[in-house]
Amino acid sequence: MIVDTATSGRLLCRSILTVAALFLMPSAQAADPAATSLLHQALAAQGGEAKLRALNVVRWSAVGYRNMLEQSERPEGPYIVEHQTVSELHDQAGGRLRSVTDSAIYPIARFSTGFVADRTAAMRFAGEARSPGSAEMVTLSSEMLVLSPERLALTALDAPDAHVEPAIVLQSVPQDVVAFRLDGAPVRIYLNRYTHLPTAMDYSGPLARSGYWRFLGDVTMRTSYGFWWIAKGGIRMPMQWDVARNGLPEGSYTIRELSLDAPVAAAELDIAPEIRTAFAAQPPPLGLDAMPFGTPRQPAVDLVPGITLVPGSWNVTFVRQDDGVVIIEAPISSGYSAKAIAEAHRRFPGTPVKAVITTSDSWPHLAGIREYVAQGIPVYHLDANAPILKRLIRAPYASRPDTLERAGRARRAPVLRPVSGATALGTGPNRMVIYPIRGETSERQLMVYFPEHRLLYGSDPFQRGVDGSFSFPQAVTELADAAARERLHPDRFFMMHIGPTPWAELTRAIADAGQRDTPDGRY
Repeated sequence: MIVDTATSGRLLCRSILTVAALFLMPSAQAADPAATSLLHQALAAQGGEAKLRALNVVRWSAVGYRNMLEQSERPEGPYIVEHQTVSELHDQAGGRLRSVTDSAIYPIARFSTGFVADRTAAMRFAGEARSPGSAEMVTLSSEMLVLSPERLALTALDAPDAHVEPAIVLQSVPQDVVAFRLDGAPVRIYLNRYTHLPTAMDYSGPLARSGYWRFLGDVTMRTSYGFWWIAKGGIRMPMQWDVARNGLPEGSYTIRELSLDAPVAAAELDIAPEIRTAFAAQPPPLGLDAMPFGTPRQPAVDLVPGITLVPGSWNVTFVRQDDGVVIIEAPISSGYSAKAIAEAHRRFPGTPVKAVITTSDSWPHLAGIREYVAQGIPVYHLDANAPILKRLIRAPYASRPDTLERAGRARRAPVLRPVSGATALGTGPNRMVIYPIRGETSERQLMVYFPEHRLLYGSDPFQRGVDGSFSFPQAVTELADAAARERLHPDRFFMMHIGPTPWAELTRAIADAGQRDTPDGRY
């Protein structure tokens, strides 16, 4: 099961116990005889129930790619691509899993991430570094094991609520559908009516909501299986996996090496005792809505009187104007946005929040937009991002009900203010003008200019490294070109991940990039 391990989040202990109990459950008959019959056909087609139950260790490595759907360039495609080599070791008998992903985003980055987990602890990899993993990794590893191709039909057969749903046509082939629940979320298996092998699986639980997807409400992940291969002992396994979430194509992977019940070195699955101790000592993970606003390590800073930058995982900015407060960006969650609104009222008593500006299609800029909609606060956004925002506003949030979800039919209609050109907002010393950037890599982003202060907010087209360099010179030129196009003359700029910085540093970065070959082939 391919999973994004770069970001980890919350976990309910109940889900660990649910998955562990399901994993340990002895062979049982599904409640629905029709489901039992279909699953027995599937198991026979894959090599036989007895062989699959006796299979203890599966090891594979795959090559493929992940479409970076979370990024800010054409979220409907084509996509920025992260090339990946994924290696997994499934110890089904011991309930242990090792997953390592070597990634390359050419030409700018290369990195390795992964984890080892059992039923009680997890250890995270970041290159050669080892550290305690998250509680979420324990759940993800358990779900990856029971939903893996070698266990999927067995998991369904052992589920007490397995049942048949109406047949559908998928990939132009009739499919029988068997469904059950795992960790409180539905699993649907589509079985090819001719071969009885699994064509695809849909899941909407923690595994589907891993990584950045946990910021976006209820998510359905579809894993499609193809290029079936007969392996040792007559067990059949799919060599190609294609993954989609919420109908968007996330990635495709082809297994290049596969071994069944091969020897395993103890070190591959061991979690160091000190890591296990540190894992147990971690405080319970905070839910997204419970995350505190801002960060004590970086206190809020007044850029000028009435314009306050609140640093955090994703920065938020308050702008006090004559008739109210404008908030720039709506990250993380509805609960985080509620805290931002409350903080605006605390800082500026008696002053309404008159608007929020989300400057990008990327999830860090809009994951909390639903709270502003629920409170009837107008949302300024790039015109091209209207479909993305509407999709998020309409999305179901039953797994984590927010204010908008709880409102049901009484929910307010969103007040969306699309920006297609220079758009003035407010009066007085903190008046602002919102502009589309319209770059090649920043085509879905806005910038906000404060004329009286010669101060520019540049959204998030690039970031700054620890050495002071800017991550993507092309995007640096796009922000500079947009400012020149609009005849803006900023002295300083700031962004979602960059504090107040002299504008001249961008000019120098562009000049430096023009003096060398880029990319240089390091990645």
